[in-house]
This record gives sequence, C-alpha cells and structure tokens, in this order.
Amino acid sequence: MASKDFTYTITTDRSPEEVFKAVLNVRNWWVGYYNEVIKGGTEKLDDEFTFLAGDGVHYSRQRLVEVIPNKKVIWLITDSKLSFIEKTDEWVGSKVIFDISEKAGKTKLVFTHEGLTPEVECYDSCAPAWTTYLQNKLTPLINAVS
Repeated sequence: MASKDFTYTITTDRSPEEVFKAVLNVRNWWVGYYNEVIKGGTEKLDDEFTFLAGDGVHYSRQRLVEVIPNKKVIWLITDSKLSFIEKTDEWVGSKVIFDISEKAGKTKLVFTHEGLTPEVECYDSCAPAWTTYLQNKLTPLINAVS
C-alpha cells in the first residue's frame, strides 16, 4: 500500500480570492522561525524563488509550475539541500500543491507536499515544520486578509 503524501487542510470564511492572495504572499507565512530568507518571485507562473533557513540547514528552490487564480498553485522543487538528513536533495522533484475550493460559503485550502511521505527521511522533521508554518503563519495570514 502506497503511503500518503503530507497534507494539511485549512477551512475559512474568507473568499477563495483572499486565500489565493495569502498563499502567494510566501514571504509573510514561510518565515519567522529559523532566520528564513526568501528570494525571487512567488506569484506568477514560472516565477522561481529560493528558501534558506537556519544558516544553511534548509535550502530549496521552487518554480511555480501551475497558477490558476483563486483555485490552485503548484511549486516544483528544482533544487534542495537539507543538511539534517543523509539524502540532502530529497525534496528535488517533489511538488507543493495548494488546492482552493469553495462549498457552502466556506473556502477550503488543501496543502499537499507530494513526495513527502512517511517513507522519506525528512518526513519526521518536515511534516511538523509544515504544520507549524501552515497553522501558525498561513492560517492567521488568511484570516487577516482584508
């Protein structure tokens, strides 16, 4: 049986447009814990940006390979170096997916890191880190959007 990719779901009263806007504002939610630095574009198709945390503990380069306004954003990880695991490029080729949908007046954001499964070494560190950013940074950003 194949393992499931890491997912996290946020449900909010905010509109799909507000959720989409918050997701693209990466500098305001994927930072704040480990001296993170984000460089590059994070909003348009084919934009590329780098993420560096903890003085080189985590480096990754993302390219936006799908951007459907108010519905979906997909990042392809094109380079990575995770110094805390043996296979430092474990994220390369994985995708970070933001699926946005609306039902009964609520907006649902399903975050999936495709390729981040319990079988990979990073899972035990990366899944809780994603949860922290999504729960403590992205969710409040979404709900603060005016």
